[in-house]
Amino acid sequence: MAIEVGTKAPEFELKDNHGRTVRLSDFRGEKNVVLLFYPFAFTGVCTGELRELRDDLQAFVNDDTELLAVSNDSIHTLRVFGDQEGLEFPLLSDFWPHGAASRAYGVFDEEKGCAVRGTFVIDKEGVVRWTVVNALSDARDPHDYVKALEAL
Repeated sequence: MAIEVGTKAPEFELKDNHGRTVRLSDFRGEKNVVLLFYPFAFTGVCTGELRELRDDLQAFVNDDTELLAVSNDSIHTLRVFGDQEGLEFPLLSDFWPHGAASRAYGVFDEEKGCAVRGTFVIDKEGVVRWTVVNALSDARDPHDYVKALEAL
């Protein structure tokens, strides 16, 4: 069960596709965060979703907001994927311990061994203000994230 709106967002420390450590607390007091969990790099629906975000990046990466995309792939896989797709936002690896961040947010599918499509809009104080969780095969609408950010 995904964490609920009004809940303090669980802290995490993950490596990005360039090997840098990223913590949710790095943005506390500074930026709102759109935290996007997706199953795997190089899959059709995931690639389509991340391309949409790439193509409207100024709505998600600016002075007020940071976009963090998390999958259970290794940092090496995410590096190739990010380079191939021209993704200029952090792709975080929840590879090891496998799915720890995904589990903390309640979006890890134990049977499939990956995160489902969960998105959390987190305010500058670290509180979840909006969320949506979709099944593996159901793409999300990034315009919903924009509306949630505008409501902060």
